[in-house]
Amino acid sequence: MRLSELNSKEIIDVDNGERLGMVGQTDLVICETTGSIESLLLPSASFLGLGKKRTELVIPWRAVRKIGPEMMIVELRERGRVYD
Repeated sequence: MRLSELNSKEIIDVDNGERLGMVGQTDLVICETTGSIESLLLPSASFLGLGKKRTELVIPWRAVRKIGPEMMIVELRERGRVYD
């Protein structure tokens, strides 16, 4: 799969069904030696300064469960551990 194909996919947390953002809004952390993706960095979000603000969300690549035609399903709680 090409990176350009991931760009328009929504990121959904499988635990609570929450839409976290779009893959195109993230930064990728790539291992310099292997070239593999280590994690996605989703910037903090708020709508016009309203609503609850969050810090940058780090989604480890190992938390990605499925990449479908329109969305990427992630599991941020794995075996009792919450990624952040």
